[in-house]
Amino acid sequence: MDKVTTSRLVEMKQKGERITALTAYDAPTAALLNEAAVDVILVGDSVGNVKLGYENTLPVTVDEMLHHVKAVKRGNSRALLVADMPYLSYELDPKEAVRHAGRLVKEGGAEAVKVEGGLEIAPAVKELLRANIPVMGHLGLTPQAVHRLGGYKVQGRRPQEAEKMLTDARVLEGSGIFALVLECVPDQLAREMTRKLPIPTIGIGAGPECDGQILVIDDLLGLTQGPAPKFVKRYAELRPTALDAVKRYVSEVQGGKYPGPEHTYTSPKASLAEEH
Repeated sequence: MDKVTTSRLVEMKQKGERITALTAYDAPTAALLNEAAVDVILVGDSVGNVKLGYENTLPVTVDEMLHHVKAVKRGNSRALLVADMPYLSYELDPKEAVRHAGRLVKEGGAEAVKVEGGLEIAPAVKELLRANIPVMGHLGLTPQAVHRLGGYKVQGRRPQEAEKMLTDARVLEGSGIFALVLECVPDQLAREMTRKLPIPTIGIGAGPECDGQILVIDDLLGLTQGPAPKFVKRYAELRPTALDAVKRYVSEVQGGKYPGPEHTYTSPKASLAEEH
């Protein structure tokens, strides 16, 4: 299968081909997604709460992102590899944004970066593109703004919010982004943005009419605890299966059933006698 590029995603939108995207945080998962022909792998800053035990994405550092981007790169050959820019790595200074993104590309092997926000981050987007770093945008529920938004809530329900999101999308597209993630956005608004933008939209909780969809891999596989957001579809329930396997292991070790003869190495009796 051909390598997926930013221009290939635009072609897919033009041809009406749906884009598939998932997160990954390590090499084996990336290899699995390649085998399944996923188009885009996002090394999300969701690694903070999904893998690192943080309450949200805000504590994630560039060095932590770089560690996981390197790992995913080693398992990826086909998908477009996109790395999230963590909180406060791009908002304050466009040149600092280039320095941090440059590490994710040069050292980590990312082929593009993703940033959250609208008009306010347009200067950073333009500076990143001047450094030949492709940029994916992210509007709607932007997790790095969770405190300002007052929690994880659907965005764009009010007319003024919807109009601002449309304006931000146009500004970002004009600044040069190649695709736009829409998170927790009413389906009517997502449909309008998808129709008006020449670049692909990738939805997560934004209805069925975006050009593509993305989910967190742990949510898809049923590895996360607790209730899932409304937009999540669990295609497997692996956590109960894994928990059962670990409990059976504990029980068998404690009961002397594991390891059994079939799991044990032996030596010929003659060689043992010679040693003595």
